[in-house]
Amino acid sequence: MIAGRRTLTAALLLATWMQAANTSLPNATLLYLQGTLSMADDEVGWVFSTYIAASAVTLPLTRWLAGRYGRKRVFQLAIAIFALGLVLATRAETPMQFVAARVIQGAASGPLAPLALAILLEQFPPARHARISLIWTVSLIFGILSGPSIGGWLAEYHGWRAIFYLNLPTSGLVLLVVAMALAEKRAEHNPPVDFFGVATLTLGMIGLQMLLDRGERLEWFAAPEIWAEAAGSALGFYLFIIHVLTRQAHFLNKALLRDRNFVLATVLFFAFGFVLLPTIALTSPMLDELLNYPADTTGYMAIPRSIAFLAALIMVSNTAGRIDNRLLLAGGAALVVYANWRMLGYSPAMDWWPVITAGVLQGAGLGTLMPVLGRIAFSTLDPKLRPEATVVFNLARLYGSTTGIAVVQMFVYGNTQAMHLALAAGITPYRAATRATSTLSRQGLAALNDMITGQAAIIGVIDQFKLLMIAMLLVSPLILLLHKPRPTN
Repeated sequence: MIAGRRTLTAALLLATWMQAANTSLPNATLLYLQGTLSMADDEVGWVFSTYIAASAVTLPLTRWLAGRYGRKRVFQLAIAIFALGLVLATRAETPMQFVAARVIQGAASGPLAPLALAILLEQFPPARHARISLIWTVSLIFGILSGPSIGGWLAEYHGWRAIFYLNLPTSGLVLLVVAMALAEKRAEHNPPVDFFGVATLTLGMIGLQMLLDRGERLEWFAAPEIWAEAAGSALGFYLFIIHVLTRQAHFLNKALLRDRNFVLATVLFFAFGFVLLPTIALTSPMLDELLNYPADTTGYMAIPRSIAFLAALIMVSNTAGRIDNRLLLAGGAALVVYANWRMLGYSPAMDWWPVITAGVLQGAGLGTLMPVLGRIAFSTLDPKLRPEATVVFNLARLYGSTTGIAVVQMFVYGNTQAMHLALAAGITPYRAATRATSTLSRQGLAALNDMITGQAAIIGVIDQFKLLMIAMLLVSPLILLLHKPRPTN
């Protein structure tokens, strides 16, 4: 029985790692994806945002689905659909086919992590729940952070489709272990799900996501599509707010809004997601496309960030009750801000060291923030509200990530165009370098334009690191408003 429990535990942690790793696995392979699928620069963000957004849609439904249809059946179905998404991704021949495959993967990934944690907690006595939750969290974050390293190596030597082939036997193994070792269980009293609240919030977020993703390409409100997406987003948020204010029962329990620590920690967790994945989404393309690093080298350069993140997370998790959590939050936020400030010094002439240093600092800062935010969010909360609070808290990270990616992708291309115009404006017939190019061939002039475009793109990327730094600076004062958490039982 103990051996069976260990096997099931390993399979559930593997599933948690797999669904998290697929968030960032394509990150170091974007150059290959663009070349194979003819994917435009402004479509790259969809590789991440569609996966995360689809996951955020299905996550709130997990508890209800497991209660009604059984946790084993729902988990197995999610794994099977996830595997289908993997197969479709390998068969994709156009950007839209690939994005559709990512949507399927994301929708299936939503229930996997919360169901895995719920099953793990049931397998072990309450005295070991804190340790199991920490191991599950490490598996989740390690998946996100290890994705670029694994994806870069596979893409460099085996092609980008190998990153999805890798997950197929993993999915099969998890499916087999769950089928053999997990007993079916349904809730005796399945709580109703607030479908209207989930639907309206989803409409608002998806409309906003599409607005940010498509706006730059379609020249914003010059296109009817943008008007439709803006109207859909505004309608969704309006209906959701009215629903929350006028209904007594919904998945965003009003009692959650009366707990100061939970509200502030959720806002900070949104900022955590806003900074973590966008930084990863910016760094690898910068190294690949602008600084011409091989994909495997780009992946290797993400490893120190992962190690620093996990080391900080484990150390801070073991300091519960010894150090004021607000001090730890302030220290973590300071590290993140300082790391992003160092990223402002990136340049085409740099070597690998500045990227490693900034990554380690940011990883340590985010690894400090994550466990402390979880402790603070639930320390003053009524235990009866924890199921709803867990959903809202995790949605904050997911929505922070997808919103952050959309925002930085929107600004990076706009800033690149603006900087290209500014740099090109300095090329006049009176400059010696320009006179030299007058005798160049058309290919030489194209090379000069490519050089200007590359410099403008690097400036555009650096500006987004500044945006992420400012975002963390803006939310950091909220730490001062937190109550000192009482010890949890």
